[in-house]
Amino acid sequence: MSALTGALAPLPLAALRWPEDILERLARSGVRTIGAALRLPRSGFARRFGAAQLAALDALTGRIPELREAFRVPLRFRRRCELTSELENTGAILAALAPLFAALGTFLRARQCGVLELECRLGHRHSPPTRGLMRLAAPVADAHRLAELFGERLAALSLPEPVRDCELRSDALVPHRPDCLQLWQPGEHGGGLSSEASGLIERLRARLGDEAIHGLMLLEGHRPEKAWEKTAPPAISGSSRAPPGHEPLRSHRRPLWLLPAPQPLPVEDGLPRRRGPLLLIGEPERIETGWWDGGEIARDYYTATDPDGVRLWVFREREAPHGWYLHGVFG
Repeated sequence: MSALTGALAPLPLAALRWPEDILERLARSGVRTIGAALRLPRSGFARRFGAAQLAALDALTGRIPELREAFRVPLRFRRRCELTSELENTGAILAALAPLFAALGTFLRARQCGVLELECRLGHRHSPPTRGLMRLAAPVADAHRLAELFGERLAALSLPEPVRDCELRSDALVPHRPDCLQLWQPGEHGGGLSSEASGLIERLRARLGDEAIHGLMLLEGHRPEKAWEKTAPPAISGSSRAPPGHEPLRSHRRPLWLLPAPQPLPVEDGLPRRRGPLLLIGEPERIETGWWDGGEIARDYYTATDPDGVRLWVFREREAPHGWYLHGVFG
């Protein structure tokens, strides 16, 4: 141990990759090498610089055993099969894939895991493989459900040539808890809707494609057109509460439908018109912001109704020429 300590003593403390603030405090005390740190009183060192750093020095010099966590390769599913003949019919391809999906279901049940992404590769004789990627809204371990969803995706794929081999590939597995039946039916006395919502998202993705389905996330900003953005559909958790820091504004009502760009409105006697004069309701909401990024706005927003009774969200610019614009429509 003494020979090991002597060999380590001249090495700089920076070689241990400790936090920068600890290294700076030690350097201000004149301690810049491992040997200098080992000469400090143990109790004082642990109190001032942390017990974790003292334990690291002890493991480095062999005073205590260094326990390391075993590396575990992430579990993934890979299964491939060669077909006895080339297939073009969707039903025949799904029948050939049935053993692969059954093996995937057994693999997932044995490990109490599910998948959030599943890829099926269909090989051809002269063309690159056709990739069918399914992204799921919640972990799924049911092989029948996965096969049904892939059948929806396969119907939308265009195959350049007949299929001669197929392969299933899973992304990293995630823990899966089977759905439990609730006392109340979905939507009744607060009954959960998680399984129904995730199933709907997955079926729409399979039929329409991943780019057609998205979620919405609130952003911290007062400009209506920059207060949200598209995201991937959120994970279904059974709770409808917004994440911390993303609570919706409650002081003023917002329309669900915002126009892609505000539309100018004709004005008569200083008031906006749309199919006739608009009736302004309540006090205006003033929004003045965006001066720091070149997108400055200064607007007074009103809720208004047109002659047909449609509720609109309109604003008047606070700067000349004080134009009126339609920005949203209430449901």
